[in-house]
Amino acid sequence: MSIYVAEFLGTFLLILLGGGVVASVLLKNSKAENSGWNTIVITWGIAVTFAIYAVGKISGAHINPAVTLGLAFAGDFPWEKVLGFIIAQISGAFAGATLVWIFYIPHWSATEDKLKKLSVFSTVPAMRSYIHNFVSEMIASSVLIFGIFFIGINEFTEGLNPIVVGGLVVLIGYGLGATTGYAINPARDFGPRLAHYIMPINGKGDSDWSYAFIPILAPILGGFLGASLYKILYEQEYLLKYWIVIIVAVLILTTAVYKSFNLEKK
Repeated sequence: MSIYVAEFLGTFLLILLGGGVVASVLLKNSKAENSGWNTIVITWGIAVTFAIYAVGKISGAHINPAVTLGLAFAGDFPWEKVLGFIIAQISGAFAGATLVWIFYIPHWSATEDKLKKLSVFSTVPAMRSYIHNFVSEMIASSVLIFGIFFIGINEFTEGLNPIVVGGLVVLIGYGLGATTGYAINPARDFGPRLAHYIMPINGKGDSDWSYAFIPILAPILGGFLGASLYKILYEQEYLLKYWIVIIVAVLILTTAVYKSFNLEKK
């Protein structure tokens, strides 16, 4: 199996299982309907673990453009492979979301809430505020990439690493995921959102493209930030590009705090 097919397959499995659990919780007449946030967060973490087991030894199981770009930015992955990885990841996410739609076909017509239907495919913020949603995704994604780096420097019993990474995703879901639904993965949001837009889903609403840039750009910047922090703190590499990323992130955080104070005054 080629590395690109592996990235397609890994991301496909991630979205099939992750999107599938969201559908089971949100769609009407599912036996898991209303089973809640715990079910979603834990299953997404297990889905990540399963996807890594499936293709980790073939492609490294990035299954996330933010991971691919973060590793390339840090000099740990060749830039010439980045575009192929990202195309494979988005394609796999689209295919996985399409199969989720097919799997739950009887339930779409039974579900009236258009926002719940969209939420099966893409992330929807709990409170819409672009700057704050961006910060949430940026921080959560930086923790993901930073965590992947420092997990990698530890030696585990063979086969344990995917479980640890899955656990990290569960922690992010619980600790940092409730504001935006923690995309932390541009392919995870864009591929399924595209599937929602294209597929003839019964009773669907708008695909909310006005929000789509947040779960694309914020995880990428978060990936650069997590990689930069790791390289500076753990490997004492003080390259200018790392400091530029940190400065940009601080400016965005400062803007979010400033806007928060203005909102409180109003």
